[in-house]
Amino acid sequence: MTGSTLTDPPPTRAPEDRAAARRRKRAEAWAEAAGAGWKVWLVKIVCLGIIDAMALYAIFVLLGEGNLLVAAIITLGVIAINVVYLVPGMLPAKYLTPGLVFLFVFQIFVVLDCIYIAFTNYGSGHISTKDDAVNALLIQNQQRVEDSAAYPVSILEQNGQFFLLATTPDGDAEIGGDERPLEPAPDAEFSGDRAVSLPGYTTLDFSQIVANQAAITAIAVPFSDDPNDGTLQTRDGSTAYQFVSTLEWDPDADTMTNTDTGVVYHDNGNGSFESDDGQTLATGWQVWVGMDNFVRAFSTESIRGPFLAVLVWTFVFAILSVATTFALGLFLAIVFNDPRMKSKKYYRVIMILPYAFPAFLSALVWQGMFNQDFGFINQTILGGASIPWLQDPFLAKVSILIVNLWLGFPYMFLVTTGAIQAIPEDIQEAGKVDGAGVWQIFRHIKFPLLLVSVAPLLISSFAFNFNNFNLIYMLTGGGPRFADASINVGASDILISMVYKVAFVGAERDYGLASAFSIIIFVLVAVISYLSFRQTKVLEELN
Repeated sequence: MTGSTLTDPPPTRAPEDRAAARRRKRAEAWAEAAGAGWKVWLVKIVCLGIIDAMALYAIFVLLGEGNLLVAAIITLGVIAINVVYLVPGMLPAKYLTPGLVFLFVFQIFVVLDCIYIAFTNYGSGHISTKDDAVNALLIQNQQRVEDSAAYPVSILEQNGQFFLLATTPDGDAEIGGDERPLEPAPDAEFSGDRAVSLPGYTTLDFSQIVANQAAITAIAVPFSDDPNDGTLQTRDGSTAYQFVSTLEWDPDADTMTNTDTGVVYHDNGNGSFESDDGQTLATGWQVWVGMDNFVRAFSTESIRGPFLAVLVWTFVFAILSVATTFALGLFLAIVFNDPRMKSKKYYRVIMILPYAFPAFLSALVWQGMFNQDFGFINQTILGGASIPWLQDPFLAKVSILIVNLWLGFPYMFLVTTGAIQAIPEDIQEAGKVDGAGVWQIFRHIKFPLLLVSVAPLLISSFAFNFNNFNLIYMLTGGGPRFADASINVGASDILISMVYKVAFVGAERDYGLASAFSIIIFVLVAVISYLSFRQTKVLEELN
């Protein structure tokens, strides 16, 4: 009798059997997909068609701007989405894909873009390319040519953009726009010796010209592709004149020359045209500056001093905010958890009312109450005193801590109430049996067990207050401002409000420096959170 033994190797499938199994599995997947119904497939195809159309539009725009990397990323992403939803199977990927797309667009892309900007000079006067900066400089310094010929014009509109239909001194019609040099318009219709309309365009009447006067007077139509030839501009919407810049652009020498003074401006390598005596032209372009923004943050005295002051105050504010709100919330939780307290549920409702109102509205109300001249605190509580709560650097910080205590203690009250009620009674009874007093039971039993539950929440509260933008901006606006700072920053600013003001407030907006500050904030919060969560493992041993 023959047969297999325990030591015999397991039988192997022939390649034909494995191929047949794969075909059978693929056929089952297609059959399952087809069983979903034609309506499901129709919805799927329509949705994918919309996504593909939007992606194609974005890809063509990016390719036109020369942004090949982002165009390639979008192309690969769209192909992956189509594969996931058109190929049967891959059920987990169908559910994960929407979340991954939103994660990439709203989180990863934003972070990567912020990191990129931090290593550039992107900001006021440096927001575009060098070609755009050259054109902007030439247009900004244009003057009307003396004895310039008058060009009768009609204002045309197409797809929301305005164009000048000009009649040349030779009687020909030409059309052009801000980014479209003058070109012949042989199909133009004339009324007398003036070109008045062109097929495919809408001619504006007098009332429409008046309603859009600012946009029309800002039109500067280049005479040719050479920016040194000047532009055609109108001030009344009926007659245009030639304007030529006082700057002359030499692309071969890469210089700008002031034709009035003869001063030559060279590319200084930092995104600006600079003369030999150190003067720079106002408009520049975006360039890669490496670590310059981080170096400026720590080496320039007018930035380093205010930045370090804000950094210290941010830590003080976050730590004191957590400590004060936790202490008051814990105290109230202990009081209202006492069985001898009557009507506890009504008091608890009252205690959480500050938490129920939007924080920015509460901050505005407190701002009025702290007003130096007619605020409720000075006029009613302090009997007509004139205390500059929000104007003095120290008092502004005290005011912020008071308001944040009002806004934050209800949260800590709710958290600690639940944590205290979760502590087993038998542990406390055991302490009493061993002769421990009320304070000893709280210190050695309740409080350590309480920290096990609330320590992660205290860490998250610290991170929240570290970036508590609403309170600072609504209550004090970050003021009073530092007089010796070269950036827009005040004594009560925290890091996040300082970043906002550097990037978006005032005439000089330095997005590169603000992005560098944002990276510093991210690193600080990440390191502190990591170290704090590691410490919570020590507390967990008590559980």
